[in-house]
Amino acid sequence: MKMLINVPERVVADALRGMAEAHPELVVDVEHRVIVRRDAPVAGKVGLVSGGGSGHEPLHGGFVGPGMLDAACPGEVFTSPVPDQMVRAAAAVDSGAGVLFIVKNYTGDVLNFDMAAELAEEEGIEVAKVLVRDDVAVTDSLFTAGRRGTGGTLFVEKLAGAVAEEGAPLARVTEVARRAADSARSFGVALTSPTTPAKGSPTFDLPAGELELGIGIHGEPGRERRRIMTSGEIADYAVDVLLEDLRPDAPLLVLVNGMGATPLLELYGFNAEVQRVLRERRIAVARTLVGNYVTSLDMAGASVTLCQVNEELLRLWDAPVSTAGLRWGR
Repeated sequence: MKMLINVPERVVADALRGMAEAHPELVVDVEHRVIVRRDAPVAGKVGLVSGGGSGHEPLHGGFVGPGMLDAACPGEVFTSPVPDQMVRAAAAVDSGAGVLFIVKNYTGDVLNFDMAAELAEEEGIEVAKVLVRDDVAVTDSLFTAGRRGTGGTLFVEKLAGAVAEEGAPLARVTEVARRAADSARSFGVALTSPTTPAKGSPTFDLPAGELELGIGIHGEPGRERRRIMTSGEIADYAVDVLLEDLRPDAPLLVLVNGMGATPLLELYGFNAEVQRVLRERRIAVARTLVGNYVTSLDMAGASVTLCQVNEELLRLWDAPVSTAGLRWGR
């Protein structure tokens, strides 16, 4: 497998060095693996911190900036960051208004963020936590106890980031984040396996004529394998699974997310099919986002995330955001 890297052991550090060069509006601590918005801590503002294994870019470091996260902690590829990173991030963004940890439901992330919250509170930082577990494909996985956290994380970080930017107190920011997490559902499909730099070969075997429905963002097994399906057939399957679980009674935010190796040409075509299915089911769509946002290295495939919103959440979605991976209104 050909990769644009130096050596596997330095992939994350090299990426962080490159991110620092490209984004002077961020403070990138390569040694301690923490990315912080340069104007942090912002007086009177709740600090938002998230993180997880690398390999899902732009999640999470690409979502640090005004209107979204204040800091992110990248772990090694597909490996949780450690509590020291999280505490360092919390200390960097705490203005005295408290810090919210946004945590995807993977066992390592949950344990380490729990430990970091205890350590931060010992240092006098008020901490709240919100768990994201939006993946309806499986109830458990190799990495989690319960549903996995995937594309819904983007909605939680954006909506909570917007209300935090308005100066809302920690309890209010936490309430918005939990509402967003409770309102989001995701489902993914893999056309190929990802390849980790350390292994240098696909992490699982997926024959050329097959796809996997319900795949996780680390290559965890999904629900079933089938012969290759058309974009329209996949959209029918995925949207029906999501609607069966979510049962929306309000307009939706729609994220059609690439896993890393699927071009926009295919993602926009897939989005056309997702929108067709939603129209056929008489489901209102408020906003749609298409692109690579929560990836799995070089995996080919896509995921669909639906998040139902009221007027307030829609206003927060439309609020300005300025990050490397998501930017509008500023």
